[in-house]
Amino acid sequence: MSSYWLVVGSPRNWKTAFEHKNIWGLRQTQRHFWERLSETDKLFFYVTSPVSGVIGYGTVRTKFPQDQPLWPQEVKENKVIFPLRFEFDVEHCLPPDRWQASKITSSELFPRGGFQALSRDIGRKLVSKFTSLPKEYYVGTPSPISAEETLPTYPPEVLQAEQALPSHDELKHRLVDIGRLQGYLADEEYVFDTGRLDVVWRRVERSVPTYVFEVQVGGDVYHALGKLKHAFDLWNSHIFIVAPQEDRNRVESLLSGTFHEINHRIKFIELDKVEELYKRKRSYLDFEKELGI
Repeated sequence: MSSYWLVVGSPRNWKTAFEHKNIWGLRQTQRHFWERLSETDKLFFYVTSPVSGVIGYGTVRTKFPQDQPLWPQEVKENKVIFPLRFEFDVEHCLPPDRWQASKITSSELFPRGGFQALSRDIGRKLVSKFTSLPKEYYVGTPSPISAEETLPTYPPEVLQAEQALPSHDELKHRLVDIGRLQGYLADEEYVFDTGRLDVVWRRVERSVPTYVFEVQVGGDVYHALGKLKHAFDLWNSHIFIVAPQEDRNRVESLLSGTFHEINHRIKFIELDKVEELYKRKRSYLDFEKELGI
């Protein structure tokens, strides 16, 4: 069951959070809250003076520890003050020029607590107040990059042609393309303490990987799962193994035994689904451009 949280910060820190693709952080003294946070929990964005009100809400995506400065105070002092971080999706948020005029207030809120649990009753009341407002968003992610600026363009007949089984490198390249279409920093051969990960997607340069992919085309499934487990243990990343359908039984066998700790977190993606996902996302982006959105 999802929980509700009030997240309190200054106008400057909230703008930093949105500019860095929806990241927030807690101090070590707040670890007990961070450990209770779960995906799908609701977050209400409370901005302190001069706004003094809730300007939006969203949902926890993932949480992770971080050892790189991000917030203005951290950058100024060159040290990590808020290492217990989490990413969130924005469901409804007022644009900054309307924070003061359209904020939501309630006598049931006590923002001096900084970060605190809310009852389900208060949480539902806040959601109801926002859904009664005109639907306006201020999502802290850049617009998707233009496909023709950074990604290869293919004529329709090539996209529609039957493709042979893609190679390991082709699949990595395509996963990078998809990540960039999603607005992530996407990298191949990401170095970490036990080797290299095939592809990772990160929110910002200072962020740890949010999504991690290992591609297996006739490779060592056991070793790939080992790297994905370590990535999950380190960063609580969303982890994926990309492999042929015939490897699914082998993967499921290992997940029910040696790697049972990540069985509930890992996703299996068949090789041909990668190209299908790219085509669909590319088509959607082209349609948006056609409409001028």
